[in-house]
Amino acid sequence: MTYEEVVAEAKKIVAKGDASEFKEHLAIQYNVTGEGEGAFYMELKDGQIFVEPYDYNDRDILVTADAQTILDMMSGKLDVVHAYLTHKISAEGDLGKADLLKKLIASGKKAEKAAVKSAKKTEKTAAKTVKKATKSTKAGKK
Repeated sequence: MTYEEVVAEAKKIVAKGDASEFKEHLAIQYNVTGEGEGAFYMELKDGQIFVEPYDYNDRDILVTADAQTILDMMSGKLDVVHAYLTHKISAEGDLGKADLLKKLIASGKKAEKAAVKSAKKTEKTAAKTVKKATKSTKAGKK
């Protein structure tokens, strides 16, 4: 995975989140090691989430890890605290704000589950409509 692909994937992940209820400010710089090496930041500001491919000098937290670990944390597949305690990541700064990151990740997971549930409901409704149309077409041919 290239650096550009890592940043693009991070942007896709945060786009699923809903930060509208968050009024706090959080800036995390991610230093990617290994494949896709580079730095990017995620900022939560005024209820919006931004990911940009730059260093963030006035950051709250600095996280260093390989690309897959960072993306897994951002998507909620890997718990932030667990990653830190098991040394999958190194982190420095205001680690108390990591709780805010966990809440943000949880909101993204809830939004994603709601979207999947809505899509399944729409699919069922469409299937019922097709079934009814098929029945009425067959009845009209008799």
